[in-house]
Amino acid sequence: MNQAAPPLDAATDSLNQDVRLAQQGDKRAFARLYRQLSPRVYALCLRLSGRVTCAEEATQEVFIRLWQKLPQYRFEARFTTWLHRLTLNHTLNYLKAQPQLTELTQADQESHQEMESLNLVDRLLPRLPARARQVFVLHAIEGYRHHEVAELLEIKPGTSKAQYHRARQLLQEMLS
Repeated sequence: MNQAAPPLDAATDSLNQDVRLAQQGDKRAFARLYRQLSPRVYALCLRLSGRVTCAEEATQEVFIRLWQKLPQYRFEARFTTWLHRLTLNHTLNYLKAQPQLTELTQADQESHQEMESLNLVDRLLPRLPARARQVFVLHAIEGYRHHEVAELLEIKPGTSKAQYHRARQLLQEMLS
C-alpha cells in the first residue's frame, strides 16, 4: 500500500507560497517574508559582527540582495537554508569590506537594552576579537564543521580550530 507523503506544515506552505509570489514580483509577499525572517537574519548578522550598526546595515543589504537573487531560488533546498547561506556569505563579505572600528558608535552604545535580552554568551560575543567571534559563531552556534568554517572565512582548518579554542578560552575567562 502506497502512502502519500505527509503534507508540509502550514508555516512551510505559507513561506513557500510567499517565496513563489515574491519571485513573481509581489512586494506584499516579500514584505511578509521580511517580517517573518528578518529577526533570524539580524541575529546571525549581529552574532557575526558583534555590532548593532553593522548588523542593521548587513540585514538591510541581505534583503536587498535577496530581492535581487530570489528568481534564482529553485526550491531544491529549504528556503530558510538558502537564505541562511546568503546571509552568511553577504555578512562575511560585508565585514571584510568594513574598516576595523575600535570605538563603539552611539547606536551601539544605545543598544544596551537590546543586548540585555540576549543570553549571556550572546552578550559576551561582541567582546571577542572579530575572527575568534566569527569562528565561534559559525562552529558552536551555527553548527558548521571546521573545514567548512575555514572555507567560508578563507583560512586553514587548523586556524579555525585555534580561533575556536581561543574564543572558548576567552569566554570562559569572561564568565569566571
